[in-house]
Amino acid sequence: MMEHFYIITNEGKDENHKITEQVARFLENKGRTWASSMPGVLGREAVPEVPADTDCALVIGGDGTFLQAARKLFGTEIPLLGINMGTLGYLTEVEVHHVEEGLNQLLSGNYTIESRMMLYGSIHEKHRDVAFNDIVVTRNGPLRVLQFNLYVNGAFLNSYQADGILVSTPNGSTAYNLSAGGPIVEPTASLLVVTPICPHALNSSSIILSDEDEIVIEIGSRRNQDTEAAVTFDGEDVTVLHTGDRVHIRKAWQTTRIVKLNKISFLETLREKLKGN
Repeated sequence: MMEHFYIITNEGKDENHKITEQVARFLENKGRTWASSMPGVLGREAVPEVPADTDCALVIGGDGTFLQAARKLFGTEIPLLGINMGTLGYLTEVEVHHVEEGLNQLLSGNYTIESRMMLYGSIHEKHRDVAFNDIVVTRNGPLRVLQFNLYVNGAFLNSYQADGILVSTPNGSTAYNLSAGGPIVEPTASLLVVTPICPHALNSSSIILSDEDEIVIEIGSRRNQDTEAAVTFDGEDVTVLHTGDRVHIRKAWQTTRIVKLNKISFLETLREKLKGN
């Protein structure tokens, strides 16, 4: 039974604490305890670090807030339940106008937990981070095409003239990867999707690799000039790269656990989210 909760809120979407306080009061009325990342909720101070006894994290915001929470909680094995205050909400499970209904279902034990693969990336062992959706290497600076050299398990695979390259998890396949023309993958699968971004070639399709593979993206040189690029983890944590720098990417050693309340299949959800788009 879930007794202790940590509430992570996008303050920009719940500026007046309305939804966060609704959730907190509901938990209190049900005899549960809670802590919040947002200051001032029901007069309490913010708790920046996730308490060790947390049974579940409630993420109030949109998909971006959920991505941040997944990275923040990486390694804790604490499941996350998303409450959508955004638009599409691929990752969030409960719409804000059904929040108490969803929490009732959670507290009654009527839920399942799915594990979602994460990515681990490193740059010369100086910078390391994880990503829930994708690790993206793109140009940084002037609008010009760059060269990227792709290696898999130490073997050279291909060079790309492109705006960038992204490596996506199955869960991230419906995010930037989809916009870049990559394939949609069932989110509980375990594999790596490599997709060039705006490639200057006719045959630069996505590549699907094993979750046991290690990918290296090397910043190449064009016309013997130093190239400046950047790597991001789920669209954040920007690190500047130069010619010769390498980004090592592989499956992370732990997954993120997501609370599922709906019985709706991934394909049904996808059909609804893509309707009219």
